[in-house]
Amino acid sequence: MRRAMLKIAVIVAAGAVATAAAAQTSPTGPAYSKRFFTTPLDKDASRNVQMQMQLHLPNRPGNPFHTHNGDQWEVVIEGEITFTVKGQEPRVLKAGEFVYIPRGTVHRNENKSDAPTRTIELLVMDKEKPQNNPVP
Repeated sequence: MRRAMLKIAVIVAAGAVATAAAAQTSPTGPAYSKRFFTTPLDKDASRNVQMQMQLHLPNRPGNPFHTHNGDQWEVVIEGEITFTVKGQEPRVLKAGEFVYIPRGTVHRNENKSDAPTRTIELLVMDKEKPQNNPVP
């Protein structure tokens, strides 16, 4: 009985550590990111489809300019986000609005508001390549 309780305690502790580690992000960009799924693209095994939710807190630097190895659709579900394509004027996207970001587009997101923002992202990415490519 005691051994079984110890095993359960170890499993619970390991789950708590894994959850905390998964929630950690860099000091820039989203404060929290949750990936809902990643699955191979039907009829194209060289790419994956991925959906994730991100929480962008106010008074926090946005993500740096970057590109993706694939296409991205981003929908604001709460709050507002400032979306910038490098070399273009920033656009403020509010709840219910979305943007399509073609492969290789140099872009970034910032929450310049005073409230949290949540976004949902759908990505169609090349397999075996990083999701984000930093731009100097």
